[in-house]
Amino acid sequence: MKPAQLLLTFLLFVAAHTAYAGEHITIAAAADLKFAMDEIVGLFDKAHPGDQVITIYGSSGKFQTQTRQGAPYDLYFSADIAYPVALKADGFAAGEVHPYALGRIVLWSPSRQANTLSLSDLADPAIRRIAIANPKHAPYGMRAEEALKKAGLWDKVEPKLVYGENIAQTAQFVQTGNADIGIIALSLAKSSELSRLGGYALIPDSLHQPLEQGFVITRRAAGNPLALAFSRFMASTDARAIMIRYGFTLPGEEK
Repeated sequence: MKPAQLLLTFLLFVAAHTAYAGEHITIAAAADLKFAMDEIVGLFDKAHPGDQVITIYGSSGKFQTQTRQGAPYDLYFSADIAYPVALKADGFAAGEVHPYALGRIVLWSPSRQANTLSLSDLADPAIRRIAIANPKHAPYGMRAEEALKKAGLWDKVEPKLVYGENIAQTAQFVQTGNADIGIIALSLAKSSELSRLGGYALIPDSLHQPLEQGFVITRRAAGNPLALAFSRFMASTDARAIMIRYGFTLPGEEK
C-alpha cells in the first residue's frame, strides 16, 4: 500500500473512532429512578467506553411536556406509562413503549418510627406537615392523593400537605425537616442515602392505581445506536437485578 493510501486509511480510522467515541445520549428519567438509574448507567458506561450518557431527573409530567416542545432528550423514562404512550400516539416517539417496572409508595421519615405507622396516623395533630409530590404532574403524587382519598383521610390531611416538584424533592423536604413525614417512592426509601436515616412502611397498593412505569426512545433519537443499546441494556440481567434491589417489580414478575 502506498504511503498516501496508508495515510488515508489511518485518517479514516481516526475519524470513525472519534465519531464513535463522541456518541452521547441524554435520558430524562422520573426522579424515583435516581439511585437505580445511576447504577445502571454506571454499568452501561463500562460496557461502552468513550460514549457519554447524561441523565436528568425530574417530574414525569414536565418531561413529557418538554419532549413535546423539542427538549433534547433521547430516552424518556416515566413513572406513569400513560405519558410515553401519549407521546407515541402523537408522533413524538421513535418506537414502541417499553414497560419497565411497577413502583410502590411508602411512608418515610427520619424523625419518626415510620415503619410502625399507617396512613391513618397522618391525621395525628402531632404530625404537622406531610410531604407528597405534586399530583398535577408527578405520578407518585397522584397515587399518594388517590391513597389518601380512598382511605378517607384527604380532608383531614390536606391542610398539612407540602408539595415537592417531584418525588426526590418530596423526600428532600422530609430529610431537611421541612416536613415531618412523606409519602415517597419505595425505590428512594431503599437507597443507602435515605435508608440510613429512617425506616419506611409500605402503603397498600389496593388504595391506588398501579404505578406502571414505561419508557420510549424519543423521535429525535430515531436511529441513534447508543439510545437503542441503552434500551436493550434495560432488559439485561444486571439492570434488572439493580431495579429489583430498589424495590421495583419488573414485567413478568408481577404477583
